[in-house]
Amino acid sequence: MAPEDARYRILRALEVNPDVSQRELADELGISLGKVNYCLKALVDKGLIKARNFSKSANKKRYLYVLTPAGIDSRARLTKRFLVRKMAEYETLKAEIEDIRKDLEQYSS
Repeated sequence: MAPEDARYRILRALEVNPDVSQRELADELGISLGKVNYCLKALVDKGLIKARNFSKSANKKRYLYVLTPAGIDSRARLTKRFLVRKMAEYETLKAEIEDIRKDLEQYSS
């Protein structure tokens, strides 16, 4: 997964569930725990999220990750770039599928 995709998916997941653990986030996104930890630290350093101790948790090491206004703006920009990239991938894949169908029709005749 590209770093920009990881940041997008992490910001998106945190917006929906800010009290998710790093391990749960790694499992949900299918990336390593180390990569999640690295990305979260980078997002905190960039001021895109704030990590606060989650007071209701029995585990006092657990954090609540809150998107800052800059984080919300960043997520919007990342969403747009992600969508443009995925649409281009879709169009390429659609053309490739059409070529394969034509090849199959040619061999089936």
